[in-house]
Amino acid sequence: MKKKIAIVAMAMAVVFALAACQSTDVVAKVSVTSFESVVNKLGDKVAADEQYNAWALTSPAGDRFLYSKDFSGNQDTMIELDATPFVNAGLDAGKLPSDIYTFDQASNKLLIKGDLGSNKLDDANSALDTFKQIVKNNRESIGYHAKLDHYGIAMGNGNMFEWAKDMSTNDKDIVFVLNPQPFIDAGVDTTKLTDWVFAEVPVMDENNKEILVEKFLRPFELSK
Repeated sequence: MKKKIAIVAMAMAVVFALAACQSTDVVAKVSVTSFESVVNKLGDKVAADEQYNAWALTSPAGDRFLYSKDFSGNQDTMIELDATPFVNAGLDAGKLPSDIYTFDQASNKLLIKGDLGSNKLDDANSALDTFKQIVKNNRESIGYHAKLDHYGIAMGNGNMFEWAKDMSTNDKDIVFVLNPQPFIDAGVDTTKLTDWVFAEVPVMDENNKEILVEKFLRPFELSK
C-alpha cells in the first residue's frame, strides 16, 4: 500500500512540475497576447499571401514580414523590403548569399528568407492561430529583448522581426531587424543608408552577459 501511495505521489509531483514549467514560460504566453495586439492594430494589413502560402504583416511603409502556414519548405519566415535605400547606398545584390537573399530587379524588392526547422504546422484559419503553433512547436525561435521591451522571431543568420510587448508604452511597435554584415560585404556604405538605422544593440550572449551587436533596424509606430 505504501509503495502504491509513493508511486501515485511521484506521478502527481511530475504532473505538477510540468504544469509549473509551463506556467512559468511567460515569454511564450505574453508573446502570443502581444502579437495578437499587433495583428489587431494592423487590421487589413495582415493577410494571406497565396504565392508563399504564408501570412503577411505589412508595415506602414510597405515592408512585409511573412511566416509560412505549414513549414513544409525552407522559407518558414521572410522579410520583403524595398531595396532602394540599400541600392542607393552601394548594394551589389549579386554579392548577397543567394540561399538567403533574393533580389527582384523588376519590383526592386529584396526577399530575406529564414528556416525555423521541420516541425510541420497544422492548417490554421488565422494569422494568430498559425503564430500560436510556431510558439508551441518552435519555441526556441521566440525570444524577449529586455532592453527594447520587445518579443521577436529569430529567422536565423542574425535577422529578426520584433514587436512591442506593450504598444501603449513603446513607440517602436514593430521592428525589422537585419544582420548588416552581408550588406556591408556586398558594398553598402552604412553612412549613406537611409530609412534604416545602423546601431549597436545590447543583447545577452550564451553566458548571460550583455554584449553589443551591430544591426540594421527599421522601427514603426503603428497609428493609434
